[in-house]
Amino acid sequence: MSTDIAKIELEGKSYELPIVIGTENEKAIDIAKLRAQTKYITLDPGFKNTGSTKSAITYLDGENGVLRYRGYPIEQLAENASFLEVAYLLIYGELPTKEQYDEFIASITNHTLVHEDMKQFFEAYPPKAHPMGVLSSMVCSLSTFYPESLDPDRDENAVNLTIHRLIAKLPTLAAWSYKNKMRHPFMYPNNNLDYCENFLHMMFAMPTSEYKVDPVVASALNKLLILHADHEQNCSTSTVRIVGSSHANLYASISAGISALWGPLHGGANQAVIEMLEQINADGGDVDKWVEKAKDKNDPFRLMGFGHRVYKNFDPRAKIIKKACDEILNKLGIDDPLLEVAKKLEAVALEDEYFKARNLYPNVDFYSGIIYKAIGIPTEMFTVMFAIGRLPGWIAQWKEMRENNEPIGRPRQIYIGENERDFIPMARR
Repeated sequence: MSTDIAKIELEGKSYELPIVIGTENEKAIDIAKLRAQTKYITLDPGFKNTGSTKSAITYLDGENGVLRYRGYPIEQLAENASFLEVAYLLIYGELPTKEQYDEFIASITNHTLVHEDMKQFFEAYPPKAHPMGVLSSMVCSLSTFYPESLDPDRDENAVNLTIHRLIAKLPTLAAWSYKNKMRHPFMYPNNNLDYCENFLHMMFAMPTSEYKVDPVVASALNKLLILHADHEQNCSTSTVRIVGSSHANLYASISAGISALWGPLHGGANQAVIEMLEQINADGGDVDKWVEKAKDKNDPFRLMGFGHRVYKNFDPRAKIIKKACDEILNKLGIDDPLLEVAKKLEAVALEDEYFKARNLYPNVDFYSGIIYKAIGIPTEMFTVMFAIGRLPGWIAQWKEMRENNEPIGRPRQIYIGENERDFIPMARR
């Protein structure tokens, strides 16, 4: 924190506002009392320059391509940690000891099943139902099966039980949303498998045939989930916090986050990558033609999966997942025209001065879309995969907000509508 102040002059009067400095030297002007002192508010559409909270969870430096969870570089975590180890770190603040980790794993494993009555909910959805809509609804429905979770102020053990249930059950709900869409029989969790292996089992196994999880695929999925686990105050995370600020239960708050993630400007970006590749392939696969279209300011076509609204340099997550992407493609040896288009597009973009000068490098959405396509995840499930990865971050943010007793979120506005006017009865209009 800092004792420095900022001065603002309004209508001939000078006001002092405190300056807040974070542990990584991030600086902010604290305007919490601005309206009370001046009758003014700030206007910041999209909250691009507004800090809504102080958080100890994730540090992101877009200019220098830095991402850390609780101080640990994302590169080290992706290379050495399991997804559930990272989940524990995000939620509880420190890496677990072996005893803590074993207890955490045991608790997660013990809660992977969902209530049999929830099958009826799945079966009521039509085959065309989008898995994200199903997942959001089913997560919110969990609160009806665990009514004790409706009080977020219960003791720590009760809150932890809700957290563990949610982490355990989300992959089951996600896999079942896919199985129901395909009208395939549900596969129950196999608790002899680890978190990623179990999800792949529930997605792709069938009662009539054996499914063996490829360790390369499981490893790549583990990395992807870690890379997506948290990303500071993005749209869905801010949604979880603002819904939770009303003291809504964790299930309802996470359900809202899933709905926010659904949007194509947020979690749907990797799906947009595959749709772009399909468009290029359908046109004959001439990558150079489409690169030129992307350079043309008068052409509405835009390359999806390149550049990032936060990272002004290379997306640090993309550097990590590119290696896993290469391993997946080499191991599986898939002959897919879309993947060939993707590799050509990547090669052009990494060498073309137009893209290099604008820092339009392939981002994590570009590579994650390719990986999901390669391992057989349907395009509509891409955002569901994102939600599984982001869950620990959402939980950590909800938990931090509640523990800090943050007030209910209530943004202000500038009214630009009609001034006061008299109502005219229908007969006189």
